Amino acid sequence: MMTDPIADMLTRIRNAVRVEKPYVDIPTSRVKRGIADVLKREGFIWDWKEVDEENPSPTLRLELKYGPNGERVIQSIKRISKPGRRLYSHSKELRPVLGGMGISIISSSKGVISDREARRDKVGGEVLCEVS
Repeated sequence: MMTDPIADMLTRIRNAVRVEKPYVDIPTSRVKRGIADVLKREGFIWDWKEVDEENPSPTLRLELKYGPNGERVIQSIKRISKPGRRLYSHSKELRPVLGGMGISIISSSKGVISDREARRDKVGGEVLCEVS
């Protein structure tokens, strides 16, 4: 049994980007699909899809994004709220990551959204991770 599946997802992405893999496969869940959707909307990955849907535990495949000369789009990806120490934030307390070059991913009452969307919609929630 895994204690922190979101940290496992972030570690798999970090490792795949480090060795420049074109995609990474991750066990799926509703929160992980939400994180993948935010990464796609914010331009950190090309796309995501579910593979092996007939399998009882489908897999989420993220197509990683690299620059024209092979530079990494995801420079760092870090877990903020952990199972032992949850971190919640109001929309007024959310600050841009790297002056707007990165994002925070928030689990809110409106689903999994980026910090920009949370400030726009004036909702807070649990800060899951930061991506830059």
